[in-house]
Order: sequence, then structure tokens, then C-alpha cells
Amino acid sequence: MSPVAAPDTSRIRIGIGGWTYPPWRGTFFPPGLPHKQELAHASRQLSAIEANGTYYRTLGPATFAAWREQTPDGFVFSLKASRFATNRKVLATAAEPIRRFVGSGIAELGGKLGPIVWQFMPGKRFDPADFEAFLALLPASAGGLPLRHVLDVRHESFACAEYLALARRYGCSTVHTDAPQFPAIADAAGDLAYIRLMRSAAACPTGYPPAQIAAWAEGARAWVGSGPRREVFVYFINGAKERAPAAALELMRAVG
Repeated sequence: MSPVAAPDTSRIRIGIGGWTYPPWRGTFFPPGLPHKQELAHASRQLSAIEANGTYYRTLGPATFAAWREQTPDGFVFSLKASRFATNRKVLATAAEPIRRFVGSGIAELGGKLGPIVWQFMPGKRFDPADFEAFLALLPASAGGLPLRHVLDVRHESFACAEYLALARRYGCSTVHTDAPQFPAIADAAGDLAYIRLMRSAAACPTGYPPAQIAAWAEGARAWVGSGPRREVFVYFINGAKERAPAAALELMRAVG
């Protein structure tokens, strides 16, 4: 019997949300590190970061180019898309903010551009016709780079086969959220698993207990081992945010 090949852990990306957070200074960041060097430091400890600033405001090409230059080869950014596209009563009217976000210069990231996350308000219910109209607006590329779209839906009405089939039809993945207030929607059919872990506890030095870290690591390895194109992005976000870097580093060690 041939030995089972080890999973390609380079297809497992692990990181945190953002990189500017004062409680990380002197802990995750070395004491006295200039603030302008925090991204460079974080990107050499982790394999990915979910950028949150793009959710709140429109950045420009120069900013994305600077991020690209400050980070090492192989590092990847997930970008939260503009809230002006997703925080609206009628999603079908989102064409202009979607176009503005995609055209803001995100292609300057080049090969460091990871998935685009479209986050919806917790009260936004699944309306099949309106949601499909929104998905039809999402472009396949930006500046010649292919785009991967991930949907962060937060209302329990999305936890249904009809929604998952619709998302797959438009080539979109769905965030799997580990949080007390949001549904944990799992889609086993796609190639991209996007996981946001939001239960970090301040009393636990690594945010999540070692047994839970080990379970998430085992799941990530199993996912990429089940298909040659499968990837995983895991982010520690919210909860006890001060523990996020330690949690991410511990998961990286557990993954190997």
C-alpha cells in the first residue's frame, strides 16, 4: 500500500483582522516598533491578513501598492468590500459602489490579492431574487486579476440549501463563522474554505484552548488534503481581540 501524501499546508492561510491595534504593541509587536512598520512585521509572522479598512472607506492605488511592497512574497490580503455595497435595503442597486470598490486600485496588490469578502448586516434576510441580482453584479476580474468572492452572511435565513446552491452557481464561497451570535454555515462543495473564528477568550493565552486549536488545525489539513485546488483561510477576529495574534501563531504551529 502506498503511503498517504501529507497535505500541502502552503494552501492553508492563517491570520488576523487588520494590523493596527494598540494592545498588540509590546506583545505581538516588539516594544518601540514604529507604527509604520507594523504591517511589515505582522506579514512576516503570519501568512494572511483580512484588511478591514476597505470596508469603511475607499482607499487608492498608492495604498495597495504600499501594502504590496511592505509584505513578503507569498503573503496574501483578504479585503473586506465596501459596506456601501452590502448595507442597503435593496442589494440589486449596488452596482455603483461595487464598481467603485473594485476599481479603487485593488489590482495593485498583484499576486497578494486574496479573496474579497462581502459582509452583510446581521439583520439582512435571504431574499433569493434580490440576492441573486447582487451576485450577478460581482465582476470576475479586476485589472486583469481573477477575483474570488466570499459571502459573509449573518442571518439564520441563509442557512439553507437554496442559498448555498445560489452562491455556488455564481462561483462564490461562504464564510464559516465560529461565533455565538451568527450561524455557522458550512459548504463542503467548493474549493475555498473561509473561516472566521470569533470566540477567543481573554483568559486563554492562545484565545482558543489547545484542544480546539488542534481540532481546527486537523480540519484545515483534511480540507486541503481532499483536493489539489482546495485552500483554507482562517482568521481570528473579534472575541478577545488582544489574543488574536497568539491564537493565529498557535494554529500555524499546530498545522505544521
